[in-house]
Parts: sequence; structure tokens; C-alpha cells
Amino acid sequence: MDIIKMSKNTWRIEDEGVRFFLLSGDEKALLIDSGMKIHNAKEIVRQLVSLPIELLNTHGDIDHVASNGEFEKFYMSPAEASNYYRTQKKSGCFIPVENGDILDLGNRKLEIVHIPGHTPGSIAVLDLDNRILYSGDTVQDDVIFMFGVQREFHAYMHSLEKLEKYVGKFDEIYPSHGSLPVGPELISKLYKGAGSILEGTVPGEDVKFHGMDLKQYDLGCAKFLCDF
Repeated sequence: MDIIKMSKNTWRIEDEGVRFFLLSGDEKALLIDSGMKIHNAKEIVRQLVSLPIELLNTHGDIDHVASNGEFEKFYMSPAEASNYYRTQKKSGCFIPVENGDILDLGNRKLEIVHIPGHTPGSIAVLDLDNRILYSGDTVQDDVIFMFGVQREFHAYMHSLEKLEKYVGKFDEIYPSHGSLPVGPELISKLYKGAGSILEGTVPGEDVKFHGMDLKQYDLGCAKFLCDF
């Protein structure tokens, strides 16, 4: 585990290929996701800030929720409840957040953007004043999982179209995997690539992943792991 200070009020925590973030304002701090191997994220970041710490999950996949048990409640899209409780078999109480909601940490406002596709309730967090988009797994240059019943390419492409409309509001994207930062231009590249996969114009490579037979599509800007 590595903790890297990005600015006077922003940190990232690297957790074996997954990263999550701590953002602080004048009144409280927010964890964006809670880790994969780490189960005491709240305890760890308590060393960084003395403010009350809340948690928001960009989605409910297992590599983003390891320390959720430290929190009485956490923010999550209601559309993600099935993935979190039924698929991932996790527990706890969530506070629903919807598209367009604003979380105010005290002179630091964060806008929620609902971006289904990778999972039904995936969300991005737009740090309005700092012009940074925290994209979860949806926008990244590593391997994007698009296999299983929770994931859907058509919805994913609509979400990328939606994010294109926000491009004037941020300068950098902070993903949960891969390079950091990445630029807004990656959104259109992923959109074109996803469309090519749906059209069948990109060859897929047969791969094994945790005993599953999957296809991996290498777009150059990122790879998609699919079950078709």
C-alpha cells in the first residue's frame, strides 16, 4: 500500500492495482471507494485528516469495497444495490445518490454523474472547483471488465456520450486503475472502440480469467474483457 499526496487536500491510496481517493474540504472528508486488500482504510486515512470521514462507492465491485464495514453508512447509487448485495454478497446501509446530486465537503463541491454500463450503478464524481473527474472503472487505460450479467455495452456507450458533455468542466480524469491522470480525450477513444467491438470489427483474443473463457479486445488505448 502507498499513500500519495496529490495536493493540499487530495490523496490517493494505491492498493495492489486498485486505487482509491481521499478528498477533504473545510468541514468533512470523503473517501471515494475503500480498497481491495485493505480493510482498515478509515483508520489509515484518519492519520491524514482530523475531519469527519464519509465514504462513497463509485460501484460495488469487490475490489472497491473492502473497508466498507468500517462505515455505518456510505453513499452509493440505488441502481448498484443488486450488484453490491446480491452479486458481491456485501452488507451495510447505503445513502442513495442520484445523477446531479451535489456533496459539499465545505468549500469543495462534488457532483455525482450516473454512468451505467460497467455496472448498473456506476458513478463518476466531478470535483467542480478543482476540475477533476473521478471515473471509477468506466474511463481508464487498463483492462475494463465487461463480462457478466451486471455489465452492458450499450449502456456503457451512452454513459461515455454523457461524459463527453461534461468535458468542459474538467481537465483531468483520475481512474481507479491504470495510468493517472488520463486526459478527457480518452472518453471518445473508448466510445469509438466500444462501438467497434459491438460491430464485430475488432478481433478478440481468447483468454482465461479466474477459470472463465473470455475474449480480450485490445484497442490500444485500453483493453476490454468480455464474454462475447
